Amino acid sequence: MMRAWTAALAVAAILTAGPRTRLDAAAPALDRAPDITLTALDGSPLRLADTRGEVVLVDFWASWCPPCRTSFPALDALYRELHGRGLDVLAVNVDERASDADAFLATHPRAMPVFRDPKGEAAAAFRLAAMPTSFLIDRTGRIRYTHTGYTAAVADAYRQEIAALLEETAPR
Repeated sequence: MMRAWTAALAVAAILTAGPRTRLDAAAPALDRAPDITLTALDGSPLRLADTRGEVVLVDFWASWCPPCRTSFPALDALYRELHGRGLDVLAVNVDERASDADAFLATHPRAMPVFRDPKGEAAAAFRLAAMPTSFLIDRTGRIRYTHTGYTAAVADAYRQEIAALLEETAPR
């Protein structure tokens, strides 16, 4: 079952011609980030709801995903640059085998936290349809932007969207 899901994501990634951005004005598939708990590489849990008050970029990636090889270091650079201003980047790996993710991570040093989702539970909660897909969540837990695929245009969009969200007043 999981292999079929992974294969479907791989096909979707190949068929995705380019990045799609969902802005506030569009009708989102999900309005709010799902209340899920992610598992970090060291086994520690992170409840997504506990990140409220921060701007959060949740990125789903896999070792077998060609665009992920480009987006992963770019997102880590964003994390290093903007974490001190209130940006969290959560890199969620969907590889079924931890060894596949570990081999990728061994060649990609990073500061951003990485989480495992080998059964696709977090991906299902976010209604993931292609790889890579990222969700930009505002300080109140609302999904404000979604990107499918990764190109230079997506990198530029991230910067603009993150800057706007960081400028918004944090909820009290």
